[in-house]
Amino acid sequence: MTDTKLRARVKLFGNTLGNILRAQAGGRVYASVEALRKGYIDLREEPTPQKRKRLARLIDNLDPATLTQVVRAFSIYFSLVNIAEEASQHEQRRAMLRASAKKPLWVGSFDATLREFKQDNLSPEQVQTILDHMAYYPVITAHPTEAKRRMVKESMRRIFIISERAIDDRLSKMEREDFVRQLESEIQILWKTDEVRVQRPKVEDEIRGGIGYFQDCLFEAVPTVYRFLERALNRVYAEENHNFEVPSFLRFGSWIGGDRDGNPNVTPATTVFAIQLQARAALSEYLNRLTELTRILTLSSSLCHPSRAFAESLEKDEPLFSLAFPGDPQRFSNEPYRRKLFLMRYRLERNLTAVRKMLGEPVHESTWHPYENEHELLQDLYLIRDSLISHGDGNIANGKLKDLIRLVETFGFFLMHLDVRQESGRHTSAVAELLEQGFDNTTYNNLDEAQRLNTLSELIVNKRIPTIDRERLTPATRQTLEVFDVMRRMQREISPRAFGSYVISMTHAASHVMEVMFLARLANLANPAEQRCDIRIAPLFETIEDLSHIESVMEQLLGNATYRQLIEHSGNLQEVMLGYSDSCKDGGILASSWSLYEAQIKITTIAKRHDIKCRLFHGRGGSIGRGGGPTHDAILSQPAGTVFGEIKFTEQGEVLSYKYSNQETATYELSMGATGLMKASRSLVTPHKQEPEEYLEIMRTLVRDGEQAYRDLTDHTPKFLDYFYEATPLSEIGLLNIGSRPSHRTKGDRSKSSVRAIAWVFGWAQSRHTLPAWYGIGTALERWCNNSPERISTLQAMYQDWPYFRALLSNTQMAVFKADMGIAAEYAELCLDPETTNSIFPRIRNEYDHTVKNFLRVAQANALLEDNPTLLWSLNRRNPYLDPLNHIQITLLKRYRDTNLPEEERAVWLDPLLRTINAIAAGVRNTG
Repeated sequence: MTDTKLRARVKLFGNTLGNILRAQAGGRVYASVEALRKGYIDLREEPTPQKRKRLARLIDNLDPATLTQVVRAFSIYFSLVNIAEEASQHEQRRAMLRASAKKPLWVGSFDATLREFKQDNLSPEQVQTILDHMAYYPVITAHPTEAKRRMVKESMRRIFIISERAIDDRLSKMEREDFVRQLESEIQILWKTDEVRVQRPKVEDEIRGGIGYFQDCLFEAVPTVYRFLERALNRVYAEENHNFEVPSFLRFGSWIGGDRDGNPNVTPATTVFAIQLQARAALSEYLNRLTELTRILTLSSSLCHPSRAFAESLEKDEPLFSLAFPGDPQRFSNEPYRRKLFLMRYRLERNLTAVRKMLGEPVHESTWHPYENEHELLQDLYLIRDSLISHGDGNIANGKLKDLIRLVETFGFFLMHLDVRQESGRHTSAVAELLEQGFDNTTYNNLDEAQRLNTLSELIVNKRIPTIDRERLTPATRQTLEVFDVMRRMQREISPRAFGSYVISMTHAASHVMEVMFLARLANLANPAEQRCDIRIAPLFETIEDLSHIESVMEQLLGNATYRQLIEHSGNLQEVMLGYSDSCKDGGILASSWSLYEAQIKITTIAKRHDIKCRLFHGRGGSIGRGGGPTHDAILSQPAGTVFGEIKFTEQGEVLSYKYSNQETATYELSMGATGLMKASRSLVTPHKQEPEEYLEIMRTLVRDGEQAYRDLTDHTPKFLDYFYEATPLSEIGLLNIGSRPSHRTKGDRSKSSVRAIAWVFGWAQSRHTLPAWYGIGTALERWCNNSPERISTLQAMYQDWPYFRALLSNTQMAVFKADMGIAAEYAELCLDPETTNSIFPRIRNEYDHTVKNFLRVAQANALLEDNPTLLWSLNRRNPYLDPLNHIQITLLKRYRDTNLPEEERAVWLDPLLRTINAIAAGVRNTG
């Protein structure tokens, strides 16, 4: 079922944790953990009411302190199992690499992808065309489903590394025992480190956390990805003897410090801090690597002859050597590359000093003679590379020097392109207020859409910018203007590429985009007269209704001459963001998935008609209900002919720590995403196959029935929202210190529209419903099939032939497997009114049964996940450990919500309750 090394790791981790519990937590904690662990395993194998009652009594009798430690033990166990599985997967891939001469590598590897291309007769020139168009663009966000503190992540990284050696058969017994002792120490540190934050993190903390992923592994993973791709190209296409040029296509974005939609804690000052801190991280990394290169490129001028361009560059640098080498301006005169590198380091230190000064750090060095921008630094690096190649040392140039070049090409002086996001209504209010003060226009709010577009177009092209008295503006409008000022300032002080897109959430009309362009014009970020546009605006379409209007909105926008002209000045690229989370919460998984599918076709069709490039920005979350799932498969499931080398998507929640905590996994995940993009972009060089119209019609019918079933439950069932709030720990999730952003758009508003999609999905996952990821699919499939063998056969063919349909149902399969209707029924009993439970839970359970039955029928499977034995083994192993946590959480929810108890007595149960949320998230994994 799975390899012996994984079992060995899990056993080693489990035994070590058990020993630490006995020694550090005391006999009662250890005995309770073992009794619950074994008891729930036994209950899974042979469920009886007597066993269930005995385990419930055991939980009831635990005091708050013991219960807290029991929850922590299960939580740490899940963290260790996650490490074991990640390390095992890495080991399996390494084994395949060692045997790659005999066998092809895993599906999604560069090797397998390029072999597929060659088998399909794609020429080297066609592959080069795909590479030349590529831009793979993950965007890191700070959404509150990632509960692990940074110190905990660092501890887990050390455990990951040590565990690799602790089970290495090549080591002597003494060496292995030494690593096991190190492992015990690290797990003991993890046990003694509080995994729950005492205080809610500030946005500044989240910014540091996001940067940490680069410092921990991405600075190493990025050049490794390119190296793997180059080797695969040269190996697979060796006979063609083609000189491939692999551009630096990886880009990284961030919302942390820029996403102010619904987060009052993100201010203009926060955005400045994010950009400056990112710059400091990038510059510090480059300085470390330049220092390393000074110890590597020690070539003597008597043994090599640098190029003329390099020699001229050194001559040009002559006035600065007295500053770089005070007291010894001729230092390294016989080692030209070291001489150049030390000067480069001197100049880059001036850049870092300037940034540190901006951050308010105590600095005393001068800021004279810095690099003007990242391009100047790159030119010096290219100069060294080309010179080395010129005298036969290209292999040396392709080592650490090339890695640094890749990093600077990828991260510039900004590290991540910071996206700014704000809700459309804030811009409308600001524009109306500004027009009234500066343009004597008091009617903006009363204008129709066409009138608004005309008014805004005229104002944007108008050369006169009126003076605005900001003191007379409302605080909201004043802050909105300050954001644009900050963007302009950071482009000037840090990098013109510091920002990605200005994302407008709740885009309902083309005027919402033009309002932002007008505000950008006031801040001198755009100027038609100067043929300049230094801002890229991305409308975000989130709800089912907004997605249905996407065609009319984009046609109006791109048909506007003023906007179209400015788009040309900013690269002739329009980015459009699609919201997975809110559309799924709004209309259910089927309506969301299909609306997004059709929206992509509409957008790319409109872009072609207007002769502009289009980049789709996918607002995916970690869970299936928020667009999650394997990235490689997700990219391949996009509509045929809509991916042209570029894709941008959010990386949210615990997905971040899963993908980017360890260099080995980060390299794999980035490679898998890149190959998915390469495959999906084949339409750049070959005709793409259109889906049969029959399939599209079937999907439209399925979507109609699925959305109706979902809305009947969530929108039209009395007391459904009471059920959601009472049968899930939603309110308690809001008390957990895991994110800076509130869980509701409007405090105290219990409506479905107010609760954030993240909290919506997280609550259902904690209570083992996982409802957003599957509700409505069972009804839709059953109604369409209507027990017709011919129709069932058609759906089976769709599942086999159509990547979109297969990915949709495969993700559904994982979500229903992670659900547990037995445990969900116990959460349902938390409802204050039994009638709420009795009227709603049976409907959920019935739909669940329909979904499982019909999935198995369409997939022609006998059991869930039988096509993925590794995942099946992993989830089956977790369930007996999740069971006690869910039952502990249910018990604690009853106590904490019992208003008949004194406030002090209820309060003592809050800490262990909040810890169960962390623990269940670690066990279920992609929960948010």
